[in-house]
Amino acid sequence: MALQVGIVGLPNVGKSTLFNALTSAKAEAANYPFCTIDPNIGVVEVPDPRLEEITKLVKPQKTIPTAMEFVDIAGIVKGASQGEGLGNQFLSHIRQTDAIIHVVRCFEDPNVVHVSGSVDPLRDMEIINTELMLADFDSADKKLKRIEKTAKTTTDKKLKQEFEVTSKVTAALAKGLPARSVQLEELDEPFRKELHLLTSKPVLYACNVSEDDFAAGGNKFTQAVAERAAQEGNTTILICSKMEAEISQLPKEEQKEFLSALGATEPGLHRLIREAYKLLGLQTYFTAGEKEVRAWTIRKGTKAPGAAGVIHSDFEKGFIRAETYNCEDLFKLKSEQAVKDAGKYRVEGKEYVVQDGDILFFRFNV
Repeated sequence: MALQVGIVGLPNVGKSTLFNALTSAKAEAANYPFCTIDPNIGVVEVPDPRLEEITKLVKPQKTIPTAMEFVDIAGIVKGASQGEGLGNQFLSHIRQTDAIIHVVRCFEDPNVVHVSGSVDPLRDMEIINTELMLADFDSADKKLKRIEKTAKTTTDKKLKQEFEVTSKVTAALAKGLPARSVQLEELDEPFRKELHLLTSKPVLYACNVSEDDFAAGGNKFTQAVAERAAQEGNTTILICSKMEAEISQLPKEEQKEFLSALGATEPGLHRLIREAYKLLGLQTYFTAGEKEVRAWTIRKGTKAPGAAGVIHSDFEKGFIRAETYNCEDLFKLKSEQAVKDAGKYRVEGKEYVVQDGDILFFRFNV
């Protein structure tokens, strides 16, 4: 499941440093705008302690975690929707992602130039959000004008429905509201998706702070961002890109020592990855046997045949049944046989909705 999260923000807010820490890649991080022109893509393992615990109990030959893609997108500037900077190119890169992590600068450092001359996270958020909405309005308005005449005279219910949804979304964008703010019936949702709008994507604000402010749990800037995000119905996470980049370069044992000194049990990046995972509405199920223990990514609400199809399309086509139990039962009872003896091992059919943490074995026939 190749789902992508785009990392966006103004120049010099710590995006590329964060990306480097996330992926241990080397996106060019420099103290000037547009140092990252093409989007850098990194595949990142999703940290999951449950996978480690299953491995200890099953003792497979190998363990394979699930993963997701992060895209480092070059800094957007005011006027990007009209092509300022390299705006149109950057906006097209965002359009291809499934969700957005919006990195907001919440630290003061005279050695790192701010593109607007001062640190003001609310202003910075407004610049990015406005540019995305302007780009969306232009796109939606063009679509609306293109279908309006036909929609008013046609008897095609789908075209009328498409026109109605596009009208609602365009009206919201004209008021300065994101496309995701428009309340729609479930049957109307596909028409919003077909518009491929930037502001339809879920957003997580990553407040980039200094090491001292990270240890203190934030500052006046992060408080302001959290309040604004809550008004939008979005969430925030505290991150220190500089510190995370340093941690990512250390050997694992030294990482533990470093984190222990900070009173932390895991890097902040792990929380960020999990939050991005939740942002996309994803969950994990496992397969477990002597050869391998593996984590698989599915969307919440996926039924058993669809989950099987993530492994191979033949599994979905020839699906017969799923044999399953939850990993929490394995942790309590310590073996699959004990799970069976306790009556926790179940057989489920095509309508079974897979739950987060399920361990599944599929029966199929092609």
